[in-house]
Amino acid sequence: MLARLAGPALRQARQLLVEHGEVPPEHLVGSLLVRSWRRCLDAGLAPLGRLAEPMVLDPSQLQRASERHCELIAHARPVMEYLHAQTRESGSMVILADDRGILLQTLGEVDFLSRAERVALIRGASWNEAHRGTNAIGTALAEAGAVVIHGAEHYLERNSFLTCAAETVTAPDGRLLGVLDISGDCRGRHPHTLGLVRAAAQMIENRLFDTRHGNDLRLRFHPLAEGIGTVAEGVVALSEDGWVIGANRIGLQLLGLRPADLGRTPISRVVEVRDGDFHHWERLHGGAVMPARDKIGRRLFFRVERERRHRRLIMEPSAQTRDEQPDALVDLDTGDPSLKAAIEKARRVIGKPIPLLLRGESGAGKELFARAFHDSGPRRTKPFVAVNCATLPENLVEAELFGYVPGAFSGAKREGSPGRIRSAHGGTLFLDEIGDMPLTQQARLLRVLQEREVVPVGGVQPVAVDFLLICATHRDLKAEMEAGRFRSDLYYRINGLTLLLPALRGRTDFALLSLRVLRELSPERELALADPVAAAFATYAWPGNLRQLANALRTACALVGEDEEIIGWQHLPDDLVEELRNRPRPKDNGASAPGAGNNLRELSNGVIRKAIDGCRGNLSEAARRLGISRNTLYRRIRAGV
Repeated sequence: MLARLAGPALRQARQLLVEHGEVPPEHLVGSLLVRSWRRCLDAGLAPLGRLAEPMVLDPSQLQRASERHCELIAHARPVMEYLHAQTRESGSMVILADDRGILLQTLGEVDFLSRAERVALIRGASWNEAHRGTNAIGTALAEAGAVVIHGAEHYLERNSFLTCAAETVTAPDGRLLGVLDISGDCRGRHPHTLGLVRAAAQMIENRLFDTRHGNDLRLRFHPLAEGIGTVAEGVVALSEDGWVIGANRIGLQLLGLRPADLGRTPISRVVEVRDGDFHHWERLHGGAVMPARDKIGRRLFFRVERERRHRRLIMEPSAQTRDEQPDALVDLDTGDPSLKAAIEKARRVIGKPIPLLLRGESGAGKELFARAFHDSGPRRTKPFVAVNCATLPENLVEAELFGYVPGAFSGAKREGSPGRIRSAHGGTLFLDEIGDMPLTQQARLLRVLQEREVVPVGGVQPVAVDFLLICATHRDLKAEMEAGRFRSDLYYRINGLTLLLPALRGRTDFALLSLRVLRELSPERELALADPVAAAFATYAWPGNLRQLANALRTACALVGEDEEIIGWQHLPDDLVEELRNRPRPKDNGASAPGAGNNLRELSNGVIRKAIDGCRGNLSEAARRLGISRNTLYRRIRAGV
């Protein structure tokens, strides 16, 4: 089969690899394949023969990996569905992998796969180059860029039936998040697949950028005025003092910047602005498209925009007359007293060198709370770096957290790595599930917190770091200390202010919270829950907390038809329906929503009345808390709320 699919040069290269164990010269296969095949040989992979059992995460490991990349998955899923629709007749698969090559999401037909090959392409399987040889996902990660691997170009003979095109997905701060890939039978190769994947990856990156920098001054630009607003536009975010703090990949390329330049480069260094600076330009020209030149004289067209999502503009006569300062924490408050108390305590230590320790069940919103705290403080324009300590392999914790110098160990990047702690310099470091950190690394972390400096793996020179620390755990750290699994000195170092976030089943604002989540997931339609579903939701234990609720409603919004407005049992996942109908809620949680048995309209009206009363008649604030527009709120009031 390889002889039919491969050209003479590739056949000769395979012969050198398979029969002599030699990496072929570049003129036969190109420099990319030479680098990849050499890495595979160094990893001890044999191109022929039976491969070891494929590495596949167990369900709990896959859940943790998905939680670590929940933001990436949320923004990638709609784009993947679009890609799947475009490639539906090609018999191919659309795949999202994380930054380690673990498959997080898959869509598409698998008829071209054998049973064994299907196992290798399921969620949780690893396609890291060290495990699966040269392949588009693993090689794109290794090369940090777009890759096409076709047929016999795969290092492992068993993968030669595939044709794969992949592009990396990066965060607005330049971090590599994962890979988007289309894989199919090599006989169905299409020359435009890579272009489709690259455009889709750019769409995901732009969605991530808009979410991360929704409150910042943003510049959208392109060499052509008509290119602004397209997938080919560059985008950067600016701090209040004009420094570039975020960018998409095209934005970096057009301005000649690298990810390492983010947070270190004023926009005036790379763009000459005719009217002073872009903040002044925003006031003068609003959203108009205006020309400017980069430092080497090339003309670019810019549009300046800012969306102040957290600033509350009070319009009613009964409201306060002064605008409140932007505060992301306020958007978390939907009326639950325990959560409100935690928010108020957190607000009092904003801007102070006091570490936070967030306790709560998995899925209760600890990272959401940490990010809101960061976005509400003076470090909001600096990096927010989240690390899930439970998902880091024990042998990589040290390198991941503290970084390493070039050549520190086998497999290290040639240029070294700053590590997650140094990446948080000036901003916030969020250590999720810190109770799962190995004891040896707890000692190193304690030293970093005491000395405020990091020594990279393989290095000797300490590097000063400055960050706000927020830790989170679902464990009882005092019990862990008594059991000898957590250092007491580290506990008292991270425990500046401990906040206990309530589980969803213990919250009194469930009706309002679920209404808001539904509105955020489907802003263009006013969907509602059927009465039996609403009552079951209100009396369910929600072991997965907010994450489970959001996933259930996200699935429902996807399954509801265009001509439907009510979410019923048929729109929910089968396993959830089974639990909702058959498993009673624990009696001691005390979180039953008032009026859970009433019809949906009465429940919704009660929530709206409560929101208006809680905001003392301030309809703008009530609409914000409900997650609906003011026009929608006025319409409901006229209808007799």
